[in-house]
Amino acid sequence: MDKIQQLADYIDQSSRIVATTGAGISVGGGGVTYGQMLFSNRGGRRRRGSDGGSFMPTYLEMMFSYQPSFSHYALADLEAAGKLTGIITTNVDCMHTIAGSKNVAEIQGSLQVNCCKQCGRHYNGYEIWKQDELPRCESCGGEILPWPLYSHIGLWDADVQKARDWISRADLILAIGTRGNYGDAYWGHRNKNAVIVQINPGHTGFDRVSVLNIREECDDVFRKLKEKRDKNA
Repeated sequence: MDKIQQLADYIDQSSRIVATTGAGISVGGGGVTYGQMLFSNRGGRRRRGSDGGSFMPTYLEMMFSYQPSFSHYALADLEAAGKLTGIITTNVDCMHTIAGSKNVAEIQGSLQVNCCKQCGRHYNGYEIWKQDELPRCESCGGEILPWPLYSHIGLWDADVQKARDWISRADLILAIGTRGNYGDAYWGHRNKNAVIVQINPGHTGFDRVSVLNIREECDDVFRKLKEKRDKNA
């Protein structure tokens, strides 16, 4: 059977879909991942530092130069239709939120979770980064850092808990543009009866557990899915 039709059938038959996404979903929008910047090949070494330094301006300039991909919007539409329970992502670029998704578990934090390095005051929302200069704390003037930077890419526990809850009740799991499942962080809590579909042009750790592997870029897949649905409408 046509794999796009199989995907359509799985979606139609499911009511508690959970998507887990990685860097691949942002490619269609011109995306850059935090990891690509953090482990930049410039100089052949990891860019370290406990503060933003020159890293944050460069990252932000690149991040806000692109937009959500077709796939980001497709998932937002699935949520609006009542089919998608939530999105679990390792991306920090906030593109799911910008695309309109409401239930997003950013398990490594994101530019929506920020903290003053000096006094510890928290600032929520990515909008504070959309300015010409790095933001400073309103209370003490200290440098504000996003969670992935000040936690040294630790896990954001509040969203890990949401991810565990959603995936424990899922009847369909869509693994989109992601290479790993973060083991016990959330994957070990999945509903073992859930159908797993992977959308990824490359081979990953999801290969052996997926009942359907679609070896294409996710934007191409969701465009074909929309075309098929529009034709059958």
